[in-house]
Amino acid sequence: MGRDVPGNDESAGKRRSGKTRKGSKWLSQTLVECSKAANRSKDTYLAAQYARLRARRGANKATIAVCHSILTAAWHMLQTGQTYTDRGGDFFARRDPERARKRLVGQPERVAYTITPQKGAVPA
Repeated sequence: MGRDVPGNDESAGKRRSGKTRKGSKWLSQTLVECSKAANRSKDTYLAAQYARLRARRGANKATIAVCHSILTAAWHMLQTGQTYTDRGGDFFARRDPERARKRLVGQPERVAYTITPQKGAVPA
């Protein structure tokens, strides 16, 4: 992986730290507060990103990842003068619909139900 991927920084076989660097306390506290508010919002990209990462990495790392996304978006808005356009809560499902379908079919099977998808079936 590349050097710019947090937590995966490696060079010559040596793994370097993936910890966040020291910075402004008020900024990091504000970003965490904004991130937690975004996590609770409905049908937004940041809430979907948090839910997706929380399942794999845990709540704290997901919160910091959303902080990073907010900070990156703010920087781009200040640089370009454009407004923020949310990608939507269904962004990841739209990006890879087959993966979303497999996940939704697998959910009932994990609690002992069997689902057989039918092509062109209309829900009642």
